[in-house]
Amino acid sequence: MPVGTAASGFREHVVRGVRHLVEAFPAGLRPDIYVVSLRVDHVDQDPRFPYVAVGYNTRREVRRVLAHECSHEGTAAWEYAYWPLEGFGRVGHVPEDRTGSAFHLAEARAEGLWYEEEDGHEERGDRLVREFDIVCTAAARGLHADGCLRQVFGRPLPVVLFDMDRPGWELEATEAANPPGVIDGFLKHHRT
Repeated sequence: MPVGTAASGFREHVVRGVRHLVEAFPAGLRPDIYVVSLRVDHVDQDPRFPYVAVGYNTRREVRRVLAHECSHEGTAAWEYAYWPLEGFGRVGHVPEDRTGSAFHLAEARAEGLWYEEEDGHEERGDRLVREFDIVCTAAARGLHADGCLRQVFGRPLPVVLFDMDRPGWELEATEAANPPGVIDGFLKHHRT
């Protein structure tokens, strides 16, 4: 079974982990949070070690950025370059997530996708990246489908997926991960 497929232990672990991290967002900030972010990344840019950092942005942060760094509200609100990126919890194949690492390694090996660094299998690395994209999209969809966002925030919020190494990917990924209407502000900014 490919890494990230429906019956995947790794996929289910990431979906649960993302939900848990969202539920742990500070209660005092929740009314000000307007977007949940899923920053897809890889330890040392190595596709064998994928993770997602689960974060957010606040209206207060947008006001701060507008006052000091950027004069366009849409850019301050919807460009991840202006969002807080550090200090958020991570789930996936990272040292702090031993369970996720074990699931991912076992599934990648079972599917013949794991390789040693000296092997340099670009095709396997590309497939690992695509599989993890599927996992992260499922995690974002799950936040909507299981009511987590409404439960935590009292309202639906957009979930923006992005990978700083793949500019532009966030538009496709974010559209795939959210129900219609939730990301209208995001889409308006990125399409104009």
